Amino acid sequence: MMTKILSALYQTDKNIRKVLQNILNEQNNVSRVQQASISAVMNGGKRLRPFLVMETAKLFDINDPRILRIASAIECVHCYSLVHDDLPSMDNDDMRRGQPTLHKKYDEATAILAGDGLLTLAFEILADEKTHKDSDVRAKLCLELAKASGLNGMVGGQMCDLQAESSNDLLNMQEIKNIQNLKTGKLIQCAVKIGAIVGGANSKQMQCLENYASNIGLAFQVSDDLLDALGDEILMGKSVRKDDVKNKATFVSLLGADKAQELARDLIKSAKSELEMFDEKNQTLKQLADFIIDRDS
Repeated sequence: MMTKILSALYQTDKNIRKVLQNILNEQNNVSRVQQASISAVMNGGKRLRPFLVMETAKLFDINDPRILRIASAIECVHCYSLVHDDLPSMDNDDMRRGQPTLHKKYDEATAILAGDGLLTLAFEILADEKTHKDSDVRAKLCLELAKASGLNGMVGGQMCDLQAESSNDLLNMQEIKNIQNLKTGKLIQCAVKIGAIVGGANSKQMQCLENYASNIGLAFQVSDDLLDALGDEILMGKSVRKDDVKNKATFVSLLGADKAQELARDLIKSAKSELEMFDEKNQTLKQLADFIIDRDS
């Protein structure tokens, strides 16, 4: 099962690389910031969010090549967030996916501008007629991505996370869940919702898919906390034990490793139960849910 999902993720990575390379080459800008932007999106990764877009759309028999453009847009936002997260003013990381972070490879100003460029490029892609012929659908896609990325989503979550690091107050379980739902979960939920919007999901289908995404998003963060506490730096391609150094409140620091693993398993079980209405079409998304807590990086 793990081999099958890894193969599917690998194929998604190949397809997303090709689409993003073509889109960035169309920018007619050979400047340093364009090259840095290309470097940011070609730096590997699981391509989890674009994979979710595409596999959710397949539940509704949507397999149009244009879905890759939509998936690429959400990957632009994810990559921008990583570039900015790695900056000295944020997490101050030197390595990402086994390679120097963008501000180390170039410089801080270039990294900031490349991140800004990728964020705005995402909405340029979604608003383009080449992405979807229906302007109402394009508007819905832009709105969902904006909400997931902004003050009430990923940006807000990052700010809450930074504030928590500098506070002497210990966070409780609900506070940690709220932060991680914003910082990590919202974009994962957005990927599933975008796929469902393109597929024309009804309200019941959309709610079940949102519940699925919410559970795997939280499980993903629990797994990340476990990997930081217990993972291998070489396999991870970045430094580990950072949360301990920063005395950061995580699911592991609050629950301990065993209880955190139990929480992740419960979340994945709940996530998979939300997919039952899709019958045999749900297998890939179920396998992805298992992968989220079985991965080693």
